[in-house]
Amino acid sequence: MKDIRNVAIIAHVDHGKTTLVDALLKQSKTKLNKNVSDSLIMDSNELEQERGITIFSKNASILWNDPASPDASQGGTKINIIDTPGHADFGGEVERVLTMAQGCLLLIDAKEGPMPQTRFVLKKALEMKLKIIVVINKIDKKDARIDYVLDKTLDLFLELGADDKTAYFPTVYASAKGGVAGLHPKLSEMTDITPIFETILKEIPSPNVDKEKPLQMLITTLSSDSHKGRIAIGRIYNGTLKTNQEVAQITKSGEIIKTRLTSLMTFEGLEKIDADEALAGDIVAVSGIKEPIIGETISDPINPIALPRLDVDEPTIKMTFMVNDSPFGGREGEYKTSRQIRDRLYKELETDMALLVEDNPDGTWSVSGRGELHLAILIERMRREGYEFQVSHPQVINKVVNGKALIPYERVFIEVPDELSGVVIQKMGARRGELKDISSENGVTFLEFIISTRGLFGYRSEFITDTRGLGIINTSFYEYAVDNGYNHEREQGSLIAHENGVTNLYSLTNIQNRGQLFVGPAVAIYKGQVIGRNSRIEDISVNACKTKQLTNHRSKGEGVSEYFKTPKEMGLEDAIGYIADDELVEITPQSIRIRKTILDEIEARRKKAQGII
Repeated sequence: MKDIRNVAIIAHVDHGKTTLVDALLKQSKTKLNKNVSDSLIMDSNELEQERGITIFSKNASILWNDPASPDASQGGTKINIIDTPGHADFGGEVERVLTMAQGCLLLIDAKEGPMPQTRFVLKKALEMKLKIIVVINKIDKKDARIDYVLDKTLDLFLELGADDKTAYFPTVYASAKGGVAGLHPKLSEMTDITPIFETILKEIPSPNVDKEKPLQMLITTLSSDSHKGRIAIGRIYNGTLKTNQEVAQITKSGEIIKTRLTSLMTFEGLEKIDADEALAGDIVAVSGIKEPIIGETISDPINPIALPRLDVDEPTIKMTFMVNDSPFGGREGEYKTSRQIRDRLYKELETDMALLVEDNPDGTWSVSGRGELHLAILIERMRREGYEFQVSHPQVINKVVNGKALIPYERVFIEVPDELSGVVIQKMGARRGELKDISSENGVTFLEFIISTRGLFGYRSEFITDTRGLGIINTSFYEYAVDNGYNHEREQGSLIAHENGVTNLYSLTNIQNRGQLFVGPAVAIYKGQVIGRNSRIEDISVNACKTKQLTNHRSKGEGVSEYFKTPKEMGLEDAIGYIADDELVEITPQSIRIRKTILDEIEARRKKAQGII
């Protein structure tokens, strides 16, 4: 192998990272053991395919052999590519895998320009002194504004403290969907994706390593194999690795555990292939390490030297997970015991460094993450794996610094049609959001706010309604600052089931005038379950199982004017955003229900009067 390049693809969500990686894979000479006509072959996870976003970072390897190169016969260059998530809530994944790279392809949409996650990932890349290549993607859009986007990108580099050398970034223009790129923004002159390969070889340096030094490899990702067991993935910083080699595992506590590798694999395309030897600088996967943990070092057994630990930003919100104790508990899930749920939560810590799990004295667990989506994806994955449990309303994680209570704040970027901007500004102002910037272009208003994370809870569903689905909202963590005292309270109460039973169309038709229903007819419910949103601020109990009194008489036209409105189907994120502090979301593989923490209304009132809740 002539050379190695380790490159991370970073960008804001939906700016085309995975599409570009697919184009690079398909146009290289790399073997792909799957149908290359599939769209987005890197998004292999079911949730990623459904949502159209990257959630988990992935490794791929491309063998690039430039036919025009005088040494093309030597085998070409191996380019290890790391596809990273684009959503700010999965920033921990990005921070972790950037340690494997020497450079980044920073993708920016030719219309939207730099967005919140662009700022976050670029800041991390600059802190690590990585070489940045800017790729202006989607230049085939009719409303692309390339010069404007370039100016905004330069402003972002300077704002984040980039030096003169870094600010003069190399630029490539591309249409990842069309599989073409060029050094000039003329789509008609582009033929293939080759200019990106050429720019990588020219601008991104080879790993600065020494194969003669003692072995050092940092574990940055974990996976599993039914035959090989736990697999640790990372980059070799120094030395060489061989199959069956004896190594030392340096744990986070400093303990040194000697072991022998059972397999050594390198990446070729999307696959891991067995190798006899791997040199410093390459990204490899090894098995045989006893209970590997992200951030640990695999080192030389004679001269073990640990690499610096991986550190990521702290979580900002937390939720309480608990065993499902509702009247329907245990009916729909395969894994529902306390031990099974706890084991699954702690297992997630092995692969997600941005997550934190703590045991509570009452047998529940506090799970902390980067944002609502971060925790919602974990909950959805557990649900699909067959777990049944309950979760509480999200709460922000506060800090106390020098005697002052600090809370997390978010930077919020909003795009909305001009005629709808007023209601957005009004709602954000009511939540004590501070308007930092406002501009309008082509009938679209661009707004930037600073608002507390607590103030944003439950706003996304309101935003979609207020903007009729035409608005775009993006957020990223801003800073910890002094608590502004705002505590958002839901403006509407809940419609609560009065008794156990099965919902009836007759009773639901009468109840729907009181607010928005969440359930339709012929649905099994229990006392204390939330079946809708009240139009007023208080909670009210309703009888959704009442049947019509039957008689021998029927008047002409009876029931003709009655109309049942389609109930609102509450998805997982909708339910989490809706619930109040005295409510829970019941999650099973088959259902998502909202319920009161204390199902009996009289008991709930008594405990509230006693100050217990």
